[in-house]
Amino acid sequence: MAPPAHANMSADGLEHAIALGEAVLAGTSDLGLLNRRSLAWRGKIRRDQIATAPVPDGLRDGDLLLRRWRPADTASFAALNADPAVMEFFPRLRTEPESAAEAGSYDRRFVADGFGPWALERDGRFVGFVGAFRIMRAMPFPGGERIGDTIELGWRLARDAWGQGLATRSARLTLADLAGRCGTRSVVAYTASGNRRSQAVMERLGMVRADTFAHPAVPEGPLRSHVLYRLEPAEISA
Repeated sequence: MAPPAHANMSADGLEHAIALGEAVLAGTSDLGLLNRRSLAWRGKIRRDQIATAPVPDGLRDGDLLLRRWRPADTASFAALNADPAVMEFFPRLRTEPESAAEAGSYDRRFVADGFGPWALERDGRFVGFVGAFRIMRAMPFPGGERIGDTIELGWRLARDAWGQGLATRSARLTLADLAGRCGTRSVVAYTASGNRRSQAVMERLGMVRADTFAHPAVPEGPLRSHVLYRLEPAEISA
């Protein structure tokens, strides 16, 4: 007999699952949403029961392609996650198994939500990801208390892809898809307070700095303080 799921979960995953259960009991998470996501992952829900149009094969802007994840991306993604410069504002580097699990979880978001973090290709080469996440943990900022209600815009690029406007261009493609296909009218983005590069991208996208908060998943220390940016309904257009 296969071992129970909890026996195969990481400590972080188990902690997150417990937090989700506590949020359902407290009424701060939508049990219907959690159930629909679970059914979608298991192939037990019809396409028309997911609240977005079908996921496109990809989104393109000239030499950039946002697409679904492939097994061949894993090695490049692991190298990106092992680069201290890329991971400067994360608590630690990722191992190869952690990177593979992270990539898999990102692709499953397209199945559950109809959107997610796209793998980013430039001229046919994987250089990172850009896309949107449904935030599945309670966050300590206004509107973030209810699990699953808030959508985050995020990105992580290999070091040799920095400084070329790729994150901004790809994020604009993502925002247009969210508005036109998914009907999303508001997103947030956040990063460590010291990460001015990412904050500059948020500002180029027209996002407005709204708050600071202590990230609940980051240990005490200089990286725990985060800044929150918002893009409001009138500012997102297809």
